[in-house]
Order: sequence, then C-alpha cells, then structure tokens
Amino acid sequence: MPINRVETIALIVGIRLSFGMVLGIFIWPCAHCQSLSITIPIGTPLPIKAVSPSAMRIGEQVRAELMYPVYVNDELVLPENTPLNGTITALDADRSRRIHARLRGDSTPFHTPVVRFDQLVAVDGSIIAVTTYAATNGAKIYRVVPTPPRTGSFLSRQLSDPKQVSKSFIATFTEPDKEDRFKQFIYSQIPWHPERIERETAWTVETSAPLIIPTQPQTQSSDEAGIVTGRPPIPTEITAGKHEPTWLIRAYLSDDISSLTSKSGQAISARVAEPILDSEGSVVVPQGSVILGAVTQAKPARSWGRAGVLRFRFHQLEIHGQTPLNVDAVVNGIDSSQSSAMIMNSEGEVKPKPQNKVVIPIILAALASRPFDGDGGALVKNGAASGGLGLIGFIVGTAAGQRNIAAGIGYYSAAVSIYERIIRRGKEVTFPHNTRLEFQTTVRLSSPMIHDRLP
Repeated sequence: MPINRVETIALIVGIRLSFGMVLGIFIWPCAHCQSLSITIPIGTPLPIKAVSPSAMRIGEQVRAELMYPVYVNDELVLPENTPLNGTITALDADRSRRIHARLRGDSTPFHTPVVRFDQLVAVDGSIIAVTTYAATNGAKIYRVVPTPPRTGSFLSRQLSDPKQVSKSFIATFTEPDKEDRFKQFIYSQIPWHPERIERETAWTVETSAPLIIPTQPQTQSSDEAGIVTGRPPIPTEITAGKHEPTWLIRAYLSDDISSLTSKSGQAISARVAEPILDSEGSVVVPQGSVILGAVTQAKPARSWGRAGVLRFRFHQLEIHGQTPLNVDAVVNGIDSSQSSAMIMNSEGEVKPKPQNKVVIPIILAALASRPFDGDGGALVKNGAASGGLGLIGFIVGTAAGQRNIAAGIGYYSAAVSIYERIIRRGKEVTFPHNTRLEFQTTVRLSSPMIHDRLP
C-alpha cells in the first residue's frame, strides 16, 4: 500500500512537470514574439516627402517616403526612405494664390490638398496601418544654411538675379525630367491648367495613435525582416574635446515662431530627434532631450517690400536625469519651404531672400513700349509687349493687331510687377511646429561635464 501511494504521488508530479514543459513550449514563442515589437508614441513627427506627382483630386493616392529616420528610446525604428501611402481627403481653397494668379491672367481655382497617410510599407512589402493627423500646406523643402554677406554694388546685386532666373529657365530644358518640366511650364502659361502635388512635396505629420511596429533583429536578412531596428549603424558625428565636447544635434522645433507674432525674449525649445553617440557607441545625448532657447529679435514685415526679420538662439541642453548643460548652439541648417526662400547669416538672423526690385520691372516696361517704335515688325513687337501676361496676353496682343492693346497689356504686366516687388507688404519669416533644425552645439566650460554615460 505505501508503494502504491508513492507511485501515485510520483505520477502526479510527473504529469504536472510534463504539463508545465508543454505549456512553456507554447508560451515562450509568444512572449518572444511580443518582445519583437516597438511602439511609436502619439505625437511622434514623421517627416514625409512625395516620391511621384499625384493628380489633385479627392481620393487620389499619394506615394511618399520618410525624409529622415525615426527613433524611439534611442533605437532606430523607421529608417530613412521608408515608404508610406496616403490619400487626398479634401481640397481647401487657396485664396491668396488665386488672387495672385488672377492678377497674372490665370483663372485656375488653386487648392491646398489635405492628405492623410494611413499605410507604412515594411521592408518585406507587408503593410502596417498608420494613424496620423491630416497633412496640409505641403511644399518642397530646402535647407537654409548660413551664407556670407552679399558683396558688390546695388546695381551688380540687382543684375545677378536676372542671371539666376535665366539659368533656372535654361535648366528647365536641360536637366533630367525636362519633358515633364517643359509640360508644366506650358501649363503655367495658359489661363486654366490642371493641378497636382509635385514630386518632393514635403509634410511633417504627427502620429495620432500609438503605432506598433513589428521588428526583427539586425542579423536577420532583409528578405525575411519586417522593419529592422537597433542602434544607428554609424555613430552620429561628435568631436569630444577634453573640456569642450561638440555635438551635431538634429532636432524638431516644439513651437511656432514667426516674425509677425513672436516677441523678443520669447522662450522656445526643440526636441532632439536622433541620439548622439560617442566614439564607443554610448549615448551621450538621448533622443527626446530638450534644447532651450529664446527669440532675440522679431520684426514684422512692412509695406514697400520690407521683409520680416527673425533671430533666435539656443543656450541650454536638458538631458533627463542630469544637470542642464549651458551650451553655445550655432544653427547649421533649417528646413524651409521653397516658396518662401530664406537666407540666414552666421549670427542666426533669418529673413526672406532679397527679391529683384528694379531690373525686371524696367525690362517689362521697356518691352511694353516696343509697339510704338516705328521700325516695322509690328507682330513681333506686339507679342513681346503682351507676353508678360502669359499665353493669353500673347494671343490677345498679337491677334488684335492693335499696338495700343499690346502696349496696354505690357504696361499692366509691368505695373503688377512693380506692385508685387516694391509696393506690397514684404514676406514674413515663419517656422512652424516640427521644423527640422541642425545645431553645432558646444558645451561651455562653466557647465558640468557628463560623467555618467547612459546605457
């Protein structure tokens, strides 16, 4: 009887152990699978640019890709050029552009597209659902960098702008994709033309819900992996002197700043977008750290073409769990829309690029007077005078056969140019929330040094 009791107890223990082992076999892979994912939090900026033109109509698909990598907790989650898909959900009237176009004889009802990106394409081609806020006010992006002061006389500076315009016009017919650019140039000359979202139009949208990204170890081949994550393959540029470490910090502006609405002394901040690593691969400035600064000068635009001026500087770096560092931050570059081309000096002052105010109106006025010359060739002279109003002006000016009509169209074009370049209010300097900035940041000698490296 005791033997049977022992055997019974042993049998029960064995069954329990076997059940536990079997349960562990099924549970372990699930736990392992859960560990191979990462969550991008709400409000994470996604810098996106279109990779191909899209017709501007509701329901049209927009193909795009990430302009910059996305990090979460110092880990690379979405690499640069990750594909995304979106859809045009609405077309808002662009009233300012419509008014400007009417003055030029263009009756196109211009719109601002509202795009919502809802799909992210993994390396293996699988689709990951994304929830973002709507993207509006897209524009081509170029990098504003400090430039040397302009030299030469006033006249030489004015003459340099028509030369640049001529080079850009020639590039329309010589650089790659010239067929498409030529077609768009012809469209721009007619009084009504189709709209589209141009290639490289850019937006910065924020995630409106947590985004769960399935990940795979970096050792796995790209044919099998979803989104490959991990530390950056190459440490971010860093020159660490013994006393004054210097870092190249990339960050997103946390505030809207503008020459129209900002005030001198207004506090501003930016959030670090990419972790800074030392030569050993240790994180010294985590992603998500905050760099603080202030607006030092803000002057609104005024009439007679006087542009707004905005100057700001950053002076302190806040790293979670550490004493704030006093820094000298020199802005190396700012992403800005090409439609409002900016220039920046070495002191961080930003203002719109000076526009030619003299030469082009003089040229248009001279062409407008050509029909009154008595040396023959009326058709050519009428066409030259009326061509300033685009194709519709050229057709009316030449078909009418009346020099007064052709000259009137020409003088009207010159008057519009004078108003836009000399009389009307200048352009404001505006950098919206999530504008991408790049700093060369040097820790001051008075700041405490970083001794405790982050894991």
